[in-house]
Amino acid sequence: MNYPISQRMASLQPSAIREILKATQDPSIISFAAGNPSSDAFPSGTIRTISDQIFGEEAITALQYSVTEGYTPLRERMKALTESHYGIPRRDFDELIMVSGAQQGIELVTKCLVNEGDTVICEDPSFIGALNTFRSYQANLVGVEMEEDGINIAKLEEALKTQKNVRFLYLIPNFQNPSGITMSFEKRKAVYALAKKYSVLIMEDNPYGDLRYSGTPVPTIKSLDTEGLVIYLGSFSKILSPGLRVGYVLAPRDLLQKVIVAKQCSDVHTTILAQLICEHFLAENDLNAHIAMLCGMYRKKLELMLGEMEKAFHPAVSFTHPEGGLFVWCTLPQGADMMDFCRKAVAQKVAVVPGNAFTMHDSDPTTSFRMNFSTPSDEQIVRGIGILGQLTKQLY
Repeated sequence: MNYPISQRMASLQPSAIREILKATQDPSIISFAAGNPSSDAFPSGTIRTISDQIFGEEAITALQYSVTEGYTPLRERMKALTESHYGIPRRDFDELIMVSGAQQGIELVTKCLVNEGDTVICEDPSFIGALNTFRSYQANLVGVEMEEDGINIAKLEEALKTQKNVRFLYLIPNFQNPSGITMSFEKRKAVYALAKKYSVLIMEDNPYGDLRYSGTPVPTIKSLDTEGLVIYLGSFSKILSPGLRVGYVLAPRDLLQKVIVAKQCSDVHTTILAQLICEHFLAENDLNAHIAMLCGMYRKKLELMLGEMEKAFHPAVSFTHPEGGLFVWCTLPQGADMMDFCRKAVAQKVAVVPGNAFTMHDSDPTTSFRMNFSTPSDEQIVRGIGILGQLTKQLY
């Protein structure tokens, strides 16, 4: 039978990352292609104890329907945490709801704000999961190039001036995926000033903000928000477990009322058992100590990867030196065939993600590729970088 696919889904292609991950099921593949936390990062013993406690004392709560906005004790705890831990003042116009991972927050907000043909402005490159969401609602995607300290402000203003029906800016200010770049505080203030000047919303996605290994923390854009312009997305995926699928949206209350209705159409509510696990973890454990453990582990992996790249890669290949997060962005010299490089890497059992997976259109020219350091073992990092290094030298 010929299945008639809707227009908004017909043009979408499978995530390039997910397709590459299929190849990584081969145990002989060294994968720098994932964005997963390290298998050593999960507090599985603690989560097992919490789960036993929940089923001993709160089984009905965990197994029954609940309210769409989220488990109330967790919501209240997250409101306090966004203020004390993330430095976001409580505003009378804001509210917080729980969602099934920050990815669902991106999708629900887009559903509520974007009509076919409306413009979404993004950093270029940007997170493929967000880009595909915007594409699924047939948005006009406009990319603004990145500089070493974040989005190019002059070009952002030009886009705001010239593009029609700009619904929001999508930004990952901390350790951006895929580039690893952190936006400076000066640029965060400038972005907010432009949003205010042009009456446009900002979607601030911050899944990696806790994973800082060097440098000084930078205040969120949401912390500057006195006008109700910033939709802030947070997640437990990188600090606790991505499989729990628990995230949150902190945004103006009037907008969230529509987001709640959209969520009711999607999944009724985020899994209550997962929310209970998160709430108990926060209540009964030292979050700062847990994050410090994660940062110590990932710092060593990042330093190992960067050190091996310095030794093995051809000097003409450049790469970012992120202060945190999970990714390093590598760029081959102009004129190099990046896709051929990635194919040759897979043929030699090393997987990286081609840079065009993160551009506004997959036909956009790029010589860059993304590498992840959290998932592979130290031995795999050394061996895999050695293989990639030989490939970079074959370019010349």
